[in-house]
Amino acid sequence: MAVLPIATVGHPELKWVAKEVTREQLALPETQAFIDDLIETMRHANGAGLAATQVLRHQRICAVEVDNNPRYPYKPRVPLTILVNPVLTPLDDDMFENMEGCLSVPGIRGQVARHTRLHLTAWDREGNPIDKDILGLTACTFQHEVDHLDGLLFLDKVIDSGTLTTWDSFNLFHHDAFVERAKALIAKHGS
Repeated sequence: MAVLPIATVGHPELKWVAKEVTREQLALPETQAFIDDLIETMRHANGAGLAATQVLRHQRICAVEVDNNPRYPYKPRVPLTILVNPVLTPLDDDMFENMEGCLSVPGIRGQVARHTRLHLTAWDREGNPIDKDILGLTACTFQHEVDHLDGLLFLDKVIDSGTLTTWDSFNLFHHDAFVERAKALIAKHGS
């Protein structure tokens, strides 16, 4: 396995829309090795997720995992989940103003409105179907990663540029209030 370089804001390929993966492509040893590298890179960077486009591979593949993440200690646990060709469908209009950061936008956070109840369809890394609902703060994480596959960064969806903050300023001035709101959302949805 290898730790891959993560492209940062301004790299033109972060705006590319990723292509769907066929079952034949997914089964290739090269694709399976890439998925291992994607996981290794996400874990090395302490990310809650990582999309293939962030490492300049333009396939609809992303990884999500939250397990005692030092960058997001308030996030509920999410076991390692590989999504291939994910489709997210909102289940209602309930939204949460999430303070998001991104490995491709180092040092910056901003507020993004995210659906709190989604239906997910995708394949896992073996091509088995995933068909389930994703709720709460976890739904925000999944939306963030799938946005990357559509060529979008959280900066493209920031509600108000006045909410942009450095990580240090977030921790000094906004952390406690945000974590309180996040914990209320987690309590409401159990995730």
